[in-house]
Amino acid sequence: MSRYTGPSWRISRRLGVSLSGTGKELARRPYAPGDHGQGRRQKLSEYGTQLREKQKLRYMYGMTERQFANLFVRAGKIREGKHGDNFLVLLERRLDNVVYRLGLATTRRQARQLVNHGHITVDGKRVDIPSYEVAPNQVVAVREKSKDLQIIKDAVEAVVGRPAYVTFDADKLEGSLNRLPQRDELNADIDPSLIVEYYNKL
Repeated sequence: MSRYTGPSWRISRRLGVSLSGTGKELARRPYAPGDHGQGRRQKLSEYGTQLREKQKLRYMYGMTERQFANLFVRAGKIREGKHGDNFLVLLERRLDNVVYRLGLATTRRQARQLVNHGHITVDGKRVDIPSYEVAPNQVVAVREKSKDLQIIKDAVEAVVGRPAYVTFDADKLEGSLNRLPQRDELNADIDPSLIVEYYNKL
């Protein structure tokens, strides 16, 4: 299954969660898309609730179903911690997500594009794989030739705050994961236990 590249605002309204992280999608039209979007919503079954939670997280990080499922299996092999929490941490360690968390991009989709186009380095080496797993204390930076990109400058200026588990140097346009995030620092709109239940039924 290919990655979804259509309008993200439509998916945000369908799932009832801001995939961009800005909240603009739901602030403008806080109802599902389509002719019947403002009508009464049908109550979801237990399976439907679990599927919806899985789709929220998958679209949020912009992954294909195969990538998402494979990472979920990897999370289950980590001995310490809960399966769902470990899964969220692995998602946070993706290079495109770290670029987004550092504030070098305004959305994860934009961050993925920066990585794909070779504008990002890890420990001084150019990495163009969005799914690259960043380890704590690895230095994620903007490539020297890309530091004048207006899109990056605008993103850095627009940052209101950054998570406590990242550090960032605005002058050098570089930062790192100083530690792995804790569950209470991650998205409160997502219930990972529902995703675990979804995959356990397959």
